[in-house]
Amino acid sequence: MESSNIVLDWIAQGRVKAGHEVIALDLAGIQPKAAQWRRFIDQMLLWCGVIALGAALIFFLAYNWQTMGRFAKFGLAEAAIVCALIACWKLGLESTAGKASLLLASLFTGALLALVGQTYQTGADTYELFLVWAIAITAWVLLAQLGAMVLFWLGLVNLSVLLYFHTFGGFFGLLFSSSNQLWAMLILNAVALLMWEWLRWRGVRYLQARWSVRVVATLVGVLATTLMLEAILSDGDRYRQIGQSANLLAILTYLVWAPLTLWVYRRKVKDLFVLAGLVLSLIITFNAWLAREVLSHSEAAGFLLVGLMIIGSSALGGIWLKKMVKEIQS
Repeated sequence: MESSNIVLDWIAQGRVKAGHEVIALDLAGIQPKAAQWRRFIDQMLLWCGVIALGAALIFFLAYNWQTMGRFAKFGLAEAAIVCALIACWKLGLESTAGKASLLLASLFTGALLALVGQTYQTGADTYELFLVWAIAITAWVLLAQLGAMVLFWLGLVNLSVLLYFHTFGGFFGLLFSSSNQLWAMLILNAVALLMWEWLRWRGVRYLQARWSVRVVATLVGVLATTLMLEAILSDGDRYRQIGQSANLLAILTYLVWAPLTLWVYRRKVKDLFVLAGLVLSLIITFNAWLAREVLSHSEAAGFLLVGLMIIGSSALGGIWLKKMVKEIQS
């Protein structure tokens, strides 16, 4: 990794002879080989095919809804699940194709549950579909041992929680005002992130890929930042008693999340992507607070000051991240 950065620096500085950049990249191992390109294309086509097949079943049933009978629809959906499971059994869970087949079976399960809801009109709320979907494929998620499938399962849980609070307002409405769904999703994903990092640290192999845990870390950061912005920009006349306590809780949560994220991903895990997200969050929240304080007194000079502070804080954040690059690589 260090040698690759050195070669890239040489190219940027013009120390590599013009026209020989590709040769230098090949020697440094930066340029992808033909076998790597083939593997990338193979993986991309596999996962795109899984998504396309899952969507195809849903669209086929929707398009032929009036012409197909009830038993034909259920038979098609159930046969698709069985075929996907047979493919998984034949290919084996050790292979990527076998794991993809299990993911395809999970997508078909969602189509079957939606078909049940549309056919019998049980009166169930939308959130129940996604909750039952997540519960139904839990065993497959554990068997697949695939980070992408864990993310898919977590996405279903998040969607069910979000739809639940949109339907009922939740049990925490009296405590967290209009932000109850944000708080619920923050707690859910923070616990998921802690569990993911702990299992990765314990050596669970399929959770080692950084891209998947970064998705969860990004979602936690977005939720924490959103709650902090809501606390900063909320109207003081509207937020009294319960509202003020919710704002205080959001600020305290953010003040715990930011240093904890900095310590974990600088000292323990060393993930530059998450640190960059943290820097962006700090820039946004600081300048939002500054804009509220300054623009309430002077708009013309305030806009200039806020603009200069955004430029300055972004520059400082970039300098710090460059320092982190050297620290992480050393």
